Amino acid sequence: MRPVNPNATKEACELLEYLYENAGRAVISGQHTQTVPMEEVSYLHEVTGKYPKLQGFELLGYSPNVNYEDASEACITEVKENLNTVETAIKWAKETDGIVSYCFHWFSPIGGHDKSFYQKNTDFDARRILAEGSDEEKSFYSDLRIIGDLLRKFQNENIPILWRPFHEADGDWFWWGSKGHETGRDLYIKMYHFFVDELHLNHLLWVWNSPAPEGYPGDEYVDVISRDVYLTPGTKTDYKKEYEELIQITDAPKVAALGEVGLIPDMEIWEKSKVPWAYFMTWSKEFCMTEEYNTKEDFKKNYASPYMITRQK
Repeated sequence: MRPVNPNATKEACELLEYLYENAGRAVISGQHTQTVPMEEVSYLHEVTGKYPKLQGFELLGYSPNVNYEDASEACITEVKENLNTVETAIKWAKETDGIVSYCFHWFSPIGGHDKSFYQKNTDFDARRILAEGSDEEKSFYSDLRIIGDLLRKFQNENIPILWRPFHEADGDWFWWGSKGHETGRDLYIKMYHFFVDELHLNHLLWVWNSPAPEGYPGDEYVDVISRDVYLTPGTKTDYKKEYEELIQITDAPKVAALGEVGLIPDMEIWEKSKVPWAYFMTWSKEFCMTEEYNTKEDFKKNYASPYMITRQK
């Protein structure tokens, strides 16, 4: 299976092939981090003796429109913690055989206060981006050019990225999803053409992140279908139900992934079901480093499974 971008780099092609090759036979372990020290990964190694194969990074701190004058202490801390993660991710990728994933909590291109990737903190109307020549469209492209220059650093180092923009587009909490499924879909397509046709970023595998059929951009724009799932702590699951719902968005045999989870998949259940998730990514901070969501025993048991792909195998 080749990437949807006909000019995809050799490394991007190989990564997609690797995802298809393992889906249903094993699950690639993943962990999100948004800080330079990558505390979550160190914690996992301390607990399990292993490192996740996939590491998720964040572009939040690189948003061009952070309103520092009207931001909470929590917002400023989150932005500062995320600075220089591009250099961190490049260094990590070059020193390991790990897989890089990126998402972008994008502060609204115009207006907003505090954490303005949340719709509640901005009056930015994503539908206006789709109006040709609008200020919103110009700001959209201006931000994307800056972000594209950051992503190009990975291409220059031959590092492919699982690129998951407009994540959770089925929800109304982020500005890109607050104006309906179709708006999120059209923004994704608009970004795809700008990054691929204009900026020639050919190292990205395009990860769509919503289980809503009415928002699906189309098979020609998506390499990996994914969704985010947060279940009640203590739940043991292989996410089979969520997989069966997700694959309904397309008739094409797209490889599927858990873009974010609060709870690590239970490999004892998965060993019997073999649900063909290519990878999962546990979310950061308290979802990893406390026992509120995943206990140390959860991590030990699942990372020890022969069906969990880590950097050690």
